[in-house]
Amino acid sequence: MVNEYIWIGFLLIDFIVAVIVYRLFGRVGLYCLIVMNIIVCNIQVLKIVKLFGLTTTLGNIMYASIFFSTDVLSELYGKDEARRGVWLGFAMLLLATVYMQIAMLFTPDKSDFINPALAKIFTLYPRVAAASLLAYLVSQLHDVWAFHFWKLRAHGRFLWLRNNASTMVSQAIDSVIFCTVAFWGMFPLVDFLQILLTTYLLKFIIALADTPFIYLARYLKAPDLPAQEPSA
Repeated sequence: MVNEYIWIGFLLIDFIVAVIVYRLFGRVGLYCLIVMNIIVCNIQVLKIVKLFGLTTTLGNIMYASIFFSTDVLSELYGKDEARRGVWLGFAMLLLATVYMQIAMLFTPDKSDFINPALAKIFTLYPRVAAASLLAYLVSQLHDVWAFHFWKLRAHGRFLWLRNNASTMVSQAIDSVIFCTVAFWGMFPLVDFLQILLTTYLLKFIIALADTPFIYLARYLKAPDLPAQEPSA
């Protein structure tokens, strides 16, 4: 159960940190979280672990918390700011991928000992990053659209509904696109399906878990919060 305890602890820490960063730095902090999470989770996802008896990838917490950041942006700053955050994350992941491929072109010195490990990670990284870029862009833009769709239908009420309804569907879209592009052909079909299903299941749980934190973020007042709530 060691992995499970670490996973639950990291889940709580990640959302607490996200709320603190929002409270201290407002939308700029949320933009930074999106960029950091999208880059780091694409490294973490290369590690396959057992969680609750199931085979899955790491990175699901950091990736799922991107939806938390864009939902807070949508709720408190409006649709345009949320979309700006989505495109910022996309651009920075693309640049990080290109820059690391340039770094791998350098011939290491004879004293170097880390290049073989970097080569293992970043040789596979372009496929993972391509899968992530496609899945991220489609699912995040859907999430922003769906969040405001439900906000309009509920006349600004029921934050829990738009938060969960938008995120859970978007996470399903993301999981199918990402796992298919990143892992199809790399694992036996049974393992592939298990990774896909468990990846989504964990993201589904994280989406439920972030609900009290988005209420907390709305309750707190960041330094740059508009005087009036933006229109849906």
